[in-house]
Amino acid sequence: MKKVLGLLLFLIPFWLQAEIYTLRVDGPIDTLLEEYVVDSFKKIQQAGNASLVIIEMDTPGGYDTSMRVIIKAMLNAEIPVAIYVSPKGARAASAGFFLLLASDIAAMAPGTNTGAAHPVSVTGSDIEKTMKEKITNDAAAYVKTLAKNRGRNMEMAEKAVRESHSYTAEECLKNGLIDLIAADTGNLIDQLHGRTLTLANSREIILNLKNEKIISLKMSERQKFLRTITNPNLAYFLLIFGLIGLYIEFTHPGGVIPGILGGISLLLAFLAFQILPINYVGLFLILLSIGFFIAEIKIQGFGMLGVGGIVSFVLGSIMLINAPIPEMRPAMPIILTFAVCFGFIFLFLGLKVIQAMKRRKETGREGLIGESGVAKTDIDNHQGKVFVHGEWWNAVADGLIPVGSRIQVEAMDNLILKVKKSGG
Repeated sequence: MKKVLGLLLFLIPFWLQAEIYTLRVDGPIDTLLEEYVVDSFKKIQQAGNASLVIIEMDTPGGYDTSMRVIIKAMLNAEIPVAIYVSPKGARAASAGFFLLLASDIAAMAPGTNTGAAHPVSVTGSDIEKTMKEKITNDAAAYVKTLAKNRGRNMEMAEKAVRESHSYTAEECLKNGLIDLIAADTGNLIDQLHGRTLTLANSREIILNLKNEKIISLKMSERQKFLRTITNPNLAYFLLIFGLIGLYIEFTHPGGVIPGILGGISLLLAFLAFQILPINYVGLFLILLSIGFFIAEIKIQGFGMLGVGGIVSFVLGSIMLINAPIPEMRPAMPIILTFAVCFGFIFLFLGLKVIQAMKRRKETGREGLIGESGVAKTDIDNHQGKVFVHGEWWNAVADGLIPVGSRIQVEAMDNLILKVKKSGG
């Protein structure tokens, strides 16, 4: 019995060994990243053995609401949280700057930068002056509170919000915006070992990170899939591809494949739009542009409908996704590429329609005028027979045309052709 108890006492420290958890935040901070971080904190708290959470970050910024939810999760975790801007060349701009200041440990890799946290409207357009001041003042007060609670440089933090200042890792360390610079995650853990921290709940702890297991928490497969299709460029492409596929299927029934691919693409685009902040005016402008293009082909608007379609398409594409930063909106080169392609396609089709309208008719009365044939009998101003356009016709002429002569049709009157002798 004593041996068993001794063995248990020996194994308990290993069973209760604390662990370091790492998360990776790449790209814009949106609702999916918010869900990933919050769910990860719940799992870590349920495990109950975390000694440190490291959030490796490289972000251009994102939504204020998602940022605040993540900060709340960090502050209420009762576990030391380190934000580590990495790898080299990464950034923690805008919303990422707030997250960095809110962390228990703020760290950056060499060659990284942070700041540029001035708030902007979700549409990227100018907002009314008073409202802009209110939003800026609110963001400045929030960042000062975060900096004060963590003992960081409040003046520099406020300048990043009010004046969009951006700072290098070295500037941040020198002026007290961050705690340390680390070459990699291993170096970060080594520097943190033995450090005393005061958490958000005023509890002091000493980090003992020697030889602790590192567990990486990744996005679920669902989150990875949604993260992929909510890329604004891909979501935009799926929308346009889906509309084209359905149009081809409706105008050429039986193709099946365009309809299937178009339907799937359109459903995936709408799934992405449930997560992305869609401006429905922009979506309706894109649908309207497709209608203009179809109308240009069907009723021939002599280019006016096509021009209207291109203008509507570009405006709708620009307005489609409400996002505070360019990375969260469809790239302008992609929008212009689609617009130019549609423009060339419908310009080509429009020219073909105009050419068809101008082309001489080949059937009926008009189709016979100017046609050449052969006199099958002598032809005078009273009667004669000719072979024209694969058919026998009664014909008359102003003068005598001998049998076997080449003739050309000048007019038709009551199914009698008026012809003249041809030089061919």
